[in-house]
Amino acid sequence: MMKIFHGTVEIAGQMGILSDALQKKGHYSIGYNTYFSYLGYEDYLINTNFDYLSEKQEELIEYFDIFHFHYAKTLNPSFEDLPLIQKKHKKMLMHHWGNDVRFHDKAKVNNPYVNTWDSPPNDVIDQVLTKLSAHIKEAIVQDYEVYEYVKDYYDKVHVVPIAINLSQFTPRFPQVTKEKPLILHAPTNPYFKGTAFIENVIEELRKTHNFDYRRIEGMNHKEVIKLYEEADIIIDQVLCGSYGLLSVESMALGKPVVTYIRPDLISTLPDDLPIVNANPDNLYDQVKLLLDNPILRQQLGILGRDYVSRVHDHHIIADQLLDIYAQL
Repeated sequence: MMKIFHGTVEIAGQMGILSDALQKKGHYSIGYNTYFSYLGYEDYLINTNFDYLSEKQEELIEYFDIFHFHYAKTLNPSFEDLPLIQKKHKKMLMHHWGNDVRFHDKAKVNNPYVNTWDSPPNDVIDQVLTKLSAHIKEAIVQDYEVYEYVKDYYDKVHVVPIAINLSQFTPRFPQVTKEKPLILHAPTNPYFKGTAFIENVIEELRKTHNFDYRRIEGMNHKEVIKLYEEADIIIDQVLCGSYGLLSVESMALGKPVVTYIRPDLISTLPDDLPIVNANPDNLYDQVKLLLDNPILRQQLGILGRDYVSRVHDHHIIADQLLDIYAQL
């Protein structure tokens, strides 16, 4: 049995979801979280702060076998724990998620739409990655959009998809007979997700189509999932160029998803990804297509559930992690 530390920022529930699957495979895995949000993630987590981690640093380093860090954060804000972990010959890797490493200029090379205001300045990202990779030699990213930002810092970067606990998502496929479909958008970060573009399109489509629209913000994650279940179309993000947790959860619920996938990244994803690809320039046409075709909405929902079960199930992702841990 391995003892696996996840920390210290819970992003999209991933520390808890991964720990759940790793524990079911016979290992002890727990997340230590210093970042608190209205989403209210709590499964397999110890909510704490850096003062506590500093106080318990020596004990934690002694106890755990593997340190799976997330979002460019470790036990210590200055990364003073890393040489100590290294000295104890404990395994380490860093899991980058996007905004922690999204260099502003590099992000815009292949994507005129992306909004990077939430990322640190380029020089800060460079300094952090340089400090981290001096001690941590391997990293994980969720896709090749994030891969490009970190590939030159680490000896090896693994691409491991976002994980989801499918048992918590019962699919409710859109009904073809529904007269007034519900479009849902749930931006945790409206500027990053492109909410203004989305709602401009919604207002245009209201002139010709009969539908409901709901924007969800500031709600607990478990409450939000109940609202997702009612949707017939879910619009995730139309600027970033890759898909995130909302897209994965929506597909798990059997919903058609609208998200922007950069043209240069399409070949890095499975051929049968059933996402409706839309950026600000063609969003109107793509949402109109779904409004006009209830059978397509249902078909995409069925394909999405199948896709997530093959690509994002947390048991499958845990096996990938265990392979990575074994060769660190």
